[in-house]
Amino acid sequence: MKVSSSKEKILKKIREALSNPVPLPFPKSEGTNSVFRPQKEALEILFAEEFTKLLGKFAFCINEADMKRQLRHLVAQQKWTSIYCVEDKLLKIFDEGTGLAIGINKSTLADCDASVTSCKFLVARTGSIVLTSAQQDGRTASAYAPVHICIAYIDQLVYDTRDALKSFKSLGKDSIPSFITFAAGPSRTADIEKTLVVGVHGPKEVYLFLIDKSSK
Repeated sequence: MKVSSSKEKILKKIREALSNPVPLPFPKSEGTNSVFRPQKEALEILFAEEFTKLLGKFAFCINEADMKRQLRHLVAQQKWTSIYCVEDKLLKIFDEGTGLAIGINKSTLADCDASVTSCKFLVARTGSIVLTSAQQDGRTASAYAPVHICIAYIDQLVYDTRDALKSFKSLGKDSIPSFITFAAGPSRTADIEKTLVVGVHGPKEVYLFLIDKSSK
């Protein structure tokens, strides 16, 4: 079978390329390191910047008492009367002299003004809140309430998504949660005539209260 001249030219180029391979441009790069350079800013500053870019509302608290004062002010300002929260550790904090003139409900997510949850990690580079199935109703409460309020501590901050996943992996396969959710601000879509719409299939507002645990 006679090979056409054009095909022969292509085969010749392939043979030449195989005999003279091009060296790898980054021979020391094996894909095991993050492609993002560490930021000079503190993780809490980076997270606050990225979180607010995603339309999240950030509040830094020097301790738990400061968090409760700020939360009480927010509830009064928004005129909320019903807050949904089922996490025992959060209910314990609120029961310790919170002074919130609101109802902490355990079974009325559909009728609440806002829900309060904790989280597993905060990813500074992307401004994301990491929620897992290990929390008591954390996924449902954060997705279905009209407003999601997350209470977190400064030692839950990690730089990149990779750091959070490495921490989960270190738990061992039997201890990894059945689901892991990365929530990045209120739900939004631009599917309708390319116009950004907030709160279509999730909370319209997301608040993050970051507590400096060292000042507890």
